[in-house]
Order: sequence, then structure tokens, then C-alpha cells
Amino acid sequence: MIDGLSPTLTWVAVGAAVWALVLVLINRPLSLERVDSRAYLGLLALIELGLLAQAVLGFIKLANADHDVPALSYGGYLLGSLLILPVAVFWSLAERTRWGTAVLVIGALVIPVMIVRLDQVWTRG
Repeated sequence: MIDGLSPTLTWVAVGAAVWALVLVLINRPLSLERVDSRAYLGLLALIELGLLAQAVLGFIKLANADHDVPALSYGGYLLGSLLILPVAVFWSLAERTRWGTAVLVIGALVIPVMIVRLDQVWTRG
């Protein structure tokens, strides 16, 4: 999709999923009072900024596409990827058990899947 940005977002999201998995295993839900939780949320915010940049660049790329791209699917994946992490963070902060943190594992793992699907939609078009 976007050279450099997509693979970086993929690997940082996988790293965030591993970090959240460790938190699940040690039974430590997110708490805004702890430094490690704030650092983790900062990492998720950085991923979200990257996803926002990807969405903006993706829509620009879509407008200038020289081949047929299913615009609705492509735009849906671009916008959908922006919603995953905020919903996961909200859910995790509302659910004060280890399973709330497990939602972050799933949310972070969905990001690479969305990026792969974006690439598939772009190249298939």
C-alpha cells in the first residue's frame, strides 16, 4: 500500500499485541496511574497517528489511481482501521479485568490484518 509505512505499522502493532499479551499473562489491567500503562497507551496513540497518515495518503492515492480499485472496500478498510484501537482502548479501560487487556491483544492484531486486506484490495483492483 504505502511503502515503508504499512510494514512499520504492521510490526509495531504486533509488538503492541505482544506487550498486551504479557499484561494479560501477569494479570495486569491498564491503569492510567501506572507509567507502563501510559507508555503503552502512548504506543497505541503513535500507531493511531500512523493509521491516520495512512488513511490520508490512501485516499489521495485512491483519487489518483491509474487502475480500477473498489473504492468502497478500500475506503472502508482505511476508515475501519482508524476505529479499531480507540474502541479496544475504551473497552479495556471500562473492563477492569485481564480480559479487558485481552481486547487490546485482539485490537492490535486486527491492525496488520486490515493492512494486508488494504494491500489485497489495492492490487486486485
